[in-house]
Amino acid sequence: MLTAHNPILKGFHPDPSICRVGQDYYIATSTFQWFPGVELYHSRDLIHWEQLPSPLTRVSQLDLRGNPNSGGVWAPCLSHSDGIFYLIYTNVKNFHGIYKDTHNYLVTATDIRGPWSEPVYLNSSGFDPSLFHDDDGRKWLVNMKWDPRYGNHPFDGILLQEYSSAEKRLIGQPVNIFKGTDVRVTEAPHLYKMNGYYYLMVAEGGTSYAHGIQMARAKSITGPYEADPLPLLTTRHDRDYPLQRAGHGCLVDTPDGDLYTVFLCGRPADGRCILGRETGIAQLAWSEDGWLRLKDGGILPPLTYTSKLPKAPANPIPEIDIFNQGTLPRHYKTLRLPFGERMGSLTARPGWLRLYGREAITSWNETTLVGRRLQAHRTETTVKMDFAPGDYQHMAGLAVMYDSYNFFYLHMTADDRGHRELRIIYRDNKDFFDPLNGGFVTIPDEGSVWLRARLEGTELRFLYATDGKNYTPIGGVLDCANLSDEHYAAMGHEGHTGTFVCMACQDLSGCVEGDVCYADFESMTCRTLMD
Repeated sequence: MLTAHNPILKGFHPDPSICRVGQDYYIATSTFQWFPGVELYHSRDLIHWEQLPSPLTRVSQLDLRGNPNSGGVWAPCLSHSDGIFYLIYTNVKNFHGIYKDTHNYLVTATDIRGPWSEPVYLNSSGFDPSLFHDDDGRKWLVNMKWDPRYGNHPFDGILLQEYSSAEKRLIGQPVNIFKGTDVRVTEAPHLYKMNGYYYLMVAEGGTSYAHGIQMARAKSITGPYEADPLPLLTTRHDRDYPLQRAGHGCLVDTPDGDLYTVFLCGRPADGRCILGRETGIAQLAWSEDGWLRLKDGGILPPLTYTSKLPKAPANPIPEIDIFNQGTLPRHYKTLRLPFGERMGSLTARPGWLRLYGREAITSWNETTLVGRRLQAHRTETTVKMDFAPGDYQHMAGLAVMYDSYNFFYLHMTADDRGHRELRIIYRDNKDFFDPLNGGFVTIPDEGSVWLRARLEGTELRFLYATDGKNYTPIGGVLDCANLSDEHYAAMGHEGHTGTFVCMACQDLSGCVEGDVCYADFESMTCRTLMD
């Protein structure tokens, strides 16, 4: 018996979708504005997870240029049928206010590692699409329907429509099969056929602290659907529980017939989930009246869980990344565009990652940021950088980023005479701040510099060194509670991502190709600090 702690995928891994093929389990999670699109993981014991290549690696599959913060890939659904993997996803181009542009697509592959097909457009009526493969061979798409009419509740239930694999399009007319319960905000639908019923799993209550998983069932796929009198899983009634915001689930069975649900959750630090929404897992059991319940009872997600499956090899993400492999490690992401020759190079200086300066760190189009998600509340991230800025419009350094509205940036630039200096800028929603009050730290005009970010809960400290050993604090203690969905919500905005630590480079001078500035990074170390 193997025992593990929730969450199983730590750091920004929301909206999990899970499927099994034989002895193999696969999870897909949302990536929003980060590229490549959709994270994929593989396991054989539901405890140890190996990151696989992302499926959406081409702009033709996923064009994120101009997408707003927290737009992009929402709630992918991964399924398998007749030797083919199906991946459904939404590319959210706009979601602020009463209107949403939520375009839903389908890609397929015969191998989970790819290559994945070009996308088939499905619809734009709402987000969180999911594909159900019925035992009669028919396939059905379900997604929530968005109502933009002023004064109406925007979540207008769950649409069902048949998908034709032969025609590669939806056919027939959509049917609204479930309006949800009084909790409202009904989304994230998944269909299953078990024990003579069609079971519909949905999320309700929104993705914050009222979130939860609700089940409904019907004898016919088109309904009517009867709602379970109890939520399957939620923490909305216990704000002191270590796992919060639990909801948005997906079912999987084992070869022995055991049932599990994966779900999203958050681990607050000082009331803020700065790591983003993460993925947990819980075992289920049937009640006497035919509803699914948590195996250990209650509706709170378990803090630990046990797997009877044989132990599989662990595949931990390394703490230290040396950029000498010719490709970026899979756990690195870029913003809105794939890593390519305009953004950087892994061969221009062997053993180093070269980043070319592009648009500002706040750009929604072409900015150079390469980073990895934070996965613990107490971490220390260090980069070794070579950079020769020629002007104050040239910048490169270490960013701790939720999105372009909320970030902290320790960077090197140049003064009016071309001498190197370190500065800090941070953004809290739409306001910019400088903890040095216009000041800076002068450093030698030649040689490497080491930049460090130490995160402890919602406190952030920057440090630097010119010898890689003797680090000097810069900027004092910074409150980084703004790196969270909760901070967005308190300011009247909507955000859904998590915190990344990023190497960055900008050239705001608009120099012609070939004259653009660049920064070289030899390594990035992201280690967890022990209590």
